[in-house]
Amino acid sequence: MNCKSWFRLLALLAALTTMAAAAEEPVWIDVRSLPEYLLDHIDGDLRIAHDEIVEGVRARFPDQETEIHLYCASGGRSELAAAALREAGYRNVSNAGGIDDAREARQRTE
Repeated sequence: MNCKSWFRLLALLAALTTMAAAAEEPVWIDVRSLPEYLLDHIDGDLRIAHDEIVEGVRARFPDQETEIHLYCASGGRSELAAAALREAGYRNVSNAGGIDDAREARQRTE
């Protein structure tokens, strides 16, 4: 098996693992920019920029019943992202507001 095949296999395994995890618990996605994420983020959450949300979610979570919670700095971009996902057919999407709201909702302090 060549190097390219190994990378494809690893990517497939990562996607399957992500989808299996989504079936078990809600998905939390930070829709802020990369510089914002690098300054402060919640460990374990995905980061998909709000203007790339539909493509990013479709690639990782093809099941449109996946429970998805979105957040940004204050809730504006996450609402735009939530609306885009709903328009794309996702039915279990919520805007969690800002990153501090997401932490509070999950009782996380990091």
